[in-house]
Amino acid sequence: MIKIEDMYKIYKVGDSEVRALDGVSLHIKPKEFVSIIGPSGSGKSTLMNMIGCLDTATSGKYFIDGVPIENLSENQLAAIRNKKIGFIFQVYNLLPKLTALENVELPLVYQGIHAKERREMAIEALKKVGMEKRMHHKPKELSGGQQQRVAIARALAPHPPLILADEPTGALDSKTGIQVMEMLKQIHSDGNTVVLITHNTDIARQAQRVIRIADGQITSDTTNTEGVVCE
Repeated sequence: MIKIEDMYKIYKVGDSEVRALDGVSLHIKPKEFVSIIGPSGSGKSTLMNMIGCLDTATSGKYFIDGVPIENLSENQLAAIRNKKIGFIFQVYNLLPKLTALENVELPLVYQGIHAKERREMAIEALKKVGMEKRMHHKPKELSGGQQQRVAIARALAPHPPLILADEPTGALDSKTGIQVMEMLKQIHSDGNTVVLITHNTDIARQAQRVIRIADGQITSDTTNTEGVVCE
């Protein structure tokens, strides 16, 4: 699903050079559940942006479903993001003037899906996260946990093969965070590839595979067969 080879992302800061990614190579198979963990400044957010086709590398190669992305136009990258990747963020990024249902429909509008079909797809996604009874409420009428459920439904609605979750529990209380993680596990069980970005070890350990990153380099890559990764 994801193949990264010798990737560098270098920023110029005055006369200095910052290597946000420093020779990263990474393969993620279809239907894997992977967490990428590291402290602030480790390069995990930069790596997330690369995986999500939100940024391009200084050098190196990235393939998603066998397609090399380094020479694609912005419109082509946008098409990949829209069709292949569902994004879940720490801040829910719901449009405040739209209802939950309308927010979930939005990526389907961009895909040009007919109004009736996209409404059915959006309702199906809201049902999966238990929010069908709140579909006509606007974000300000929902709790943080409910807003994150809507954001998850929005990611699921277009049926993308890859779900990319950036600190999805970071703004939630522990109980709601547990519920969100259970949803991600179910999404994985349903056949999606899930990549979870986090700084939280307890969250990271719930994935099948835990990749640690520091100073722009992968420092460990551990398979988790028992539900808890042993240090």
